[in-house]
Amino acid sequence: MAQRLDRINRLLDGITRNRREIITPEGVALEVDIANHGERLVAFLIDFLFWMLATVLLFLVLGLTFLHGATGSVTVTVVLFLSFLLRNLYFIHFELQSQGATPGKRIVNLKVIDRSGGPLLPGAIVARNLTREVEIFLPLGLFFAVPKIGAGAEFWTAASYFGWAVALSALPFFNRDHLRAGDLIAGTMVISVPRRALLAELAEAQSRFVFSRKQLDAYGAFELQVLEELLRRPPSPDTHSMQSQVCDKIRRKIGWAEPVPPAEALDFLKAFYTAERAHLEREQQFGRYRADKNEPAATGS
Repeated sequence: MAQRLDRINRLLDGITRNRREIITPEGVALEVDIANHGERLVAFLIDFLFWMLATVLLFLVLGLTFLHGATGSVTVTVVLFLSFLLRNLYFIHFELQSQGATPGKRIVNLKVIDRSGGPLLPGAIVARNLTREVEIFLPLGLFFAVPKIGAGAEFWTAASYFGWAVALSALPFFNRDHLRAGDLIAGTMVISVPRRALLAELAEAQSRFVFSRKQLDAYGAFELQVLEELLRRPPSPDTHSMQSQVCDKIRRKIGWAEPVPPAEALDFLKAFYTAERAHLEREQQFGRYRADKNEPAATGS
């Protein structure tokens, strides 16, 4: 199966993907594409650029208002604190709001997921992003703060800080899933999600399957993503078998009484995906975001 999908990837993307199989809490086996080093670097540089632009804009506003006339030490303290705060809020906010995708990751078609196949928890997002401070920004900040003239103690101190940053930044090159220290601590991984658009009928599913609000309340955003990944898989006997199994699980979960023949399982899943996505998006507009099926469903008409 993996070899067949690799051939499909080579045909569509021109590259061979590093693939892993993840078993979700629903018991569904999903094969994911590990993001390569170049993709992650490009995504980080894009995010770094966005963060720098936001930081410069903030400092221009502060410089013309609150910091106008402040002493040098006060200005430096405020700048360092706000840089730390804005940098971390940028990554944490977007990964929380976009289910593991910052603007840079979305542009490069990457996202963060839980390595065990579960929902991406807020604690994991906070942990992986705060670890970046120890990996990169703290040692680089210390490196630039130490005088490096000559070959004295200051030079070797600065060299040790730089080596610290290089060693931790190189960690993804020495494990098969390209995990950095933050991923190892938070139990996350970064995968590639190519934008091969789902078939038009996925978004425009017209069938006899109509679902009630109570049935759509059975799942959340995480389960919808799992279903989307399943619908994106190339057709094959394995895919069709898995679609039938997932169809049966969803039917039992939502209490769908009518039998669904195997030939109609894909139509059922497409119809359910379309209805569930519209339902969750509508709920989110009213401030009722549901991360997964374990969160209580919002009440109301």
